[in-house]
Amino acid sequence: MLKKMYEQMLLIREFEEVLTSLFHEGLLFGTTHCCIGQEAVAVGVLSATDSDDVVVSNHRGHGHFIAFTDDVEGLMAEIMGRETGVCGGRGGSQHLHTKNFYNNGITGGMAPIATGMALAEKIKGSGKKVISFLGDGALAQGVVYESWNMAQLWKLPILYIIENNQYAMSTHISKHFAGDICERAKGFNFKTTRVTNESVEEIYKVTKKIISEMNHWVIPQILVCDTFRYCGHSKSDDLCYRSREEEALWLEKDPIIMLGAKLSIDNRNIIIDRVKKRIQNAIRKSESSSFQDRKRLLL
Repeated sequence: MLKKMYEQMLLIREFEEVLTSLFHEGLLFGTTHCCIGQEAVAVGVLSATDSDDVVVSNHRGHGHFIAFTDDVEGLMAEIMGRETGVCGGRGGSQHLHTKNFYNNGITGGMAPIATGMALAEKIKGSGKKVISFLGDGALAQGVVYESWNMAQLWKLPILYIIENNQYAMSTHISKHFAGDICERAKGFNFKTTRVTNESVEEIYKVTKKIISEMNHWVIPQILVCDTFRYCGHSKSDDLCYRSREEEALWLEKDPIIMLGAKLSIDNRNIIIDRVKKRIQNAIRKSESSSFQDRKRLLL
């Protein structure tokens, strides 16, 4: 289990870091939002959920996508705008859909959609749960609280994950959020759990407990995960709004390094080599695919 989690987190980290170089090489267009530093949340949460559950992500969703689908090749081709992408090259980084995975780029915009999906699953009696990822910046959106209100009133099978990476774009949480996240959620009578360290094992353990409870009692819950985004908000962000000292403090708690220290050097090297080869193969495979035909883009 530890080796699998380490490989998943490393796969996400390597994927995100490679995107920057692909932009410089002119192989990617537009922008993208990476989750470097937040890998433990994606892997810890989604390792504890059921494969037929519904995952609703946001603009910073590559980690969630990889942790849930393991389709690195399809994601790489999609971001590169190729026909072999999971959406045929039409969706890019922020508009992904495959099987039970969905995202878009509107801050907080997926919360009502996820809540509606949870209502649908309850009506169908499918037993599926909806996992909805939100950043701390999304908590400034009124539609999130409308969604929470409905989810609680209707006792929907949804788990809202709040990834508190300390910054809403360039604004620190102390300057954009009044009060405490958990206390605000309690205003809607939510059972709320908070993980204040970045151990993927702890996130997995806590999520597993929540999922078990939701399997017995159909009630919505909220999980707050304190984390840190090592990279900028988007590829054009120069991080001028935070100090290098703050970054250094968080880097000391890098969840990948923490977990890797529990594995042997040989195991780590094998996994690192396998991950790098897989990413490079995904790039080569994507480059060999055609761009989406212009006439089909409007279909």
